[in-house]
Amino acid sequence: MEYGSIERDIHIDASPEMVFEVISRPEHMREWWPDEARFKPVEGAPGELFWRDEATGETMTVALTVVEVDPPSRFSFRWCYSETDRGGDSLLVTFDLEPTERGTRVRMTETGFREMGWEIAVLEEQYREHASGWDHYIPQLGTYIARLVSTP
Repeated sequence: MEYGSIERDIHIDASPEMVFEVISRPEHMREWWPDEARFKPVEGAPGELFWRDEATGETMTVALTVVEVDPPSRFSFRWCYSETDRGGDSLLVTFDLEPTERGTRVRMTETGFREMGWEIAVLEEQYREHASGWDHYIPQLGTYIARLVSTP
């Protein structure tokens, strides 16, 4: 199996402008992905994503850095740094938006797994966890935007 990148596509019945808002603004992102998100949608801006474990009450914090903000067609960020100070290798998540007749085609790509320097067992585990996570969260993106579109 190739552990180089993860790609997920979804069609959303909303304009690229609306979809871009939802994927690039923390107040929207936390409605479909992390429990909390703090960052400014500005190239180079640092930020953090937070997930709470309801069973233990613990919170996992992941640093991110916004890489590209090109409304309404692309938003990308780096996360999962190998060093705690946002240094070293990291994973790159890119959302590419393409207008369609009925809305927007969204392609999420996450790359950089092989470059992290992980032992093969760790690489495989991380890749599987991220792939499973995106399988869960990308449909939630569509569901959240559908709710926004249907709200008067």
